[in-house]
Amino acid sequence: MKAVVTTGNGGYDKLEYRDVPTPVVGAGEVLIQVLAAGVNNTEINTRLGWYSQSVTMGTNAVANIDELAEVQKPDGGWNVATPFPFIQGTDCCGKVVGIAQDVASSFLGTRVLVRPCMRPDGFGSMRNIWMGSDFDGAFAQFVKVPASEVFVIKSHWSDIELGSIPCSYGSAENMLHRAKVWANEHVLVAGASGGVGSAAVQLAKLRGAMVTAIVGADKAQHAIKIGADRIVERGTDIAAALGQETVDVVVDNVGGKDFESMLQVLRRGGRYVSSGAIGGPIVNLDLRTFYLKDLTLIGCTAWDESVFENLVSYIEKNQIKPVVAKSFALRDIAQAQSEFLEKKHFGKFVLVPEH
Repeated sequence: MKAVVTTGNGGYDKLEYRDVPTPVVGAGEVLIQVLAAGVNNTEINTRLGWYSQSVTMGTNAVANIDELAEVQKPDGGWNVATPFPFIQGTDCCGKVVGIAQDVASSFLGTRVLVRPCMRPDGFGSMRNIWMGSDFDGAFAQFVKVPASEVFVIKSHWSDIELGSIPCSYGSAENMLHRAKVWANEHVLVAGASGGVGSAAVQLAKLRGAMVTAIVGADKAQHAIKIGADRIVERGTDIAAALGQETVDVVVDNVGGKDFESMLQVLRRGGRYVSSGAIGGPIVNLDLRTFYLKDLTLIGCTAWDESVFENLVSYIEKNQIKPVVAKSFALRDIAQAQSEFLEKKHFGKFVLVPEH
């Protein structure tokens, strides 16, 4: 089969589109023909080694410094070694074309989504592994995964639309679930034009919250169209724009210099939740703001058990909408990731393998 093999930490030259053996299923596994696979920050971060504690800058800054990106980082994948060479790809919409003997035959021929965040020790443990980060993923014509992580989907959405969902919407749903967002609460979403941010806007509105979205001026109407009640232009002083103690929950996958302002706008007892830091992982934290306001800071990587089941339900009930900015052929992954880093788009980029 054709696949994109990531050979090590570095630039686009580390992405090799070539022939590799088609996966062979083992016990409890299914073989999926990949129909569409979304592009995410995490694949770029892993290729760059951004998860290494030696990296202190945002994703774009690392991508633009060739010498730093090329350094092989033993702790560059979720602070453990990345299994180079391997196939990335965290999002997968596909068709089940093969099963192990111990897997129900009813899976065969079904269109499915794969839950990329897997909890191998059960949901009582926070240990998690990710498709496309810890083992071969969906940037290929075929991928094998445990049958327990495969969800049959009944929807009129296109393959490309479904392929935009798993990582971004799962991460957003997990954050809102963990933060216990209620109806009528005020939720501030940073980076609302990205995959996770645009998902968080929709999912917070689905819970009945009032949503303020931080986006560039040229993307404001897109954010309003998917449900944002108010816009704060990116680069604006957030505390000055919204006022002190006006927000119940901050959903922030950007980090960087605006972190302090995020805590300033939180009400007493407010919650700050994050599953990313593309703008920079090192932030200033005044512990007095944290403890005097009785704030809760919530880190989210491992998905809770209900998260993906909720997403499938939302899709099948048409309670959310896919936000696809553009699709590319799988062989054009370097172009897709390059345009992705320009951040001129709203929503998700999706790769489509040839078959």
